[in-house]
Amino acid sequence: MLPLKDKKILSFETWGSGAFHAELLTLQGAEVINVEDPQQNGNPLRRMGGRYLDEEKQDNEGNQFCLHNKKSLALDIRTAEGQEILHKLTAVSDAVINNFRGSLPEKLGVTYSDLKAYNKKIVCTHLSGYGRDNERASWPGYDFLMQAETGWMSLTGEPDSIPTKVGVSVVDLLGSVYAALATVSALYRAERTGEGGDADTNLFDIALNCTCYQGMWFLNDGCVAGKQPRSAHTTQVPSQLYKTADGWIYIACLTEKFWELLCDMISHSELGEDERFCTNETRLRHRDELTEILDEIFSQNPTAHWLELLSGTIPCAPVADIRQAFENPFVRNSGKIISIPYDKNPERTSVEFISPPFSFDGKSFTDFKMGPSLGEHTVEILESLGIGKERIWELHEKQVIIVK
Repeated sequence: MLPLKDKKILSFETWGSGAFHAELLTLQGAEVINVEDPQQNGNPLRRMGGRYLDEEKQDNEGNQFCLHNKKSLALDIRTAEGQEILHKLTAVSDAVINNFRGSLPEKLGVTYSDLKAYNKKIVCTHLSGYGRDNERASWPGYDFLMQAETGWMSLTGEPDSIPTKVGVSVVDLLGSVYAALATVSALYRAERTGEGGDADTNLFDIALNCTCYQGMWFLNDGCVAGKQPRSAHTTQVPSQLYKTADGWIYIACLTEKFWELLCDMISHSELGEDERFCTNETRLRHRDELTEILDEIFSQNPTAHWLELLSGTIPCAPVADIRQAFENPFVRNSGKIISIPYDKNPERTSVEFISPPFSFDGKSFTDFKMGPSLGEHTVEILESLGIGKERIWELHEKQVIIVK
């Protein structure tokens, strides 16, 4: 049994960080109801990127990445009728999660103080841009803004290049992971104590936290780390990109043992005896010289040659583009891609998803279902709360809900 089976989550999600927070809970067995704003036609992610799986352009690929296996309820909680339905749902749910800007949860009535009267054990998780308790609570916050302000862009790319964003939305994704951890921890506390509460995290604090040892260096020694050549590790050598005959390879000798093994395996044991390279401290001082020497050695053969020679002993990896990454036999042969049937496009018989990066009792979540259209489950959910068809139609006419 998946660990969150029988848990019901109400998710107020917009863009990726909130959507993927809920998705992680879905992949652990939770029933997730995606509560979407009818006035904004649901999550803007439904229209992002311009790539769709179906002919009608309803199944956006970026949205399907973090919408599958959820239910969609189109509900305007800014209205009194919407609040009434929210309270009914809270009574039969375990958590209410959102990624609103920090000033909105109280205004929209999704905090623990707003909802505890309807369910004492309800967990309310808030993933905001800057937090709910400071001067930036009302600010909108996005991944790239956090990378800019917390130093990430000053650490990414080649020295002397312009500030550079990490290529994937890593702060958003980390926000989802931190928020999911907060939700699961709060659910565990509610099980033990019988009381729920608010759990908070925010993208700015997460990005700042992830400066890790570079942050500690500055706080305690005033050291300002910068960009490293060849995507090198700041303190360990050799740990960077090297040229091969047909591309690049990343070598990561993070211990003396790996450096000694590398020298032997590439048939240049004399490098280990060279006083410039005999310790990590000396290699760090002479890194440019070592780079030139190793470039010359690795450039004598293609990347595949070095991978065959070193893989499994020396930490190393080829530098792949997206196509190469997903056509990697290791990815295809070890169940990291899941294919499910698809019938909304005559030119597409299946859709592939990336498998969850965790398992329980040796089993991963594989029961993938396509994400719902906006409001697809509105009637089903409201009827489960005892709301009759006539009332449902009245709410649809008042634009409190969307009925499909």
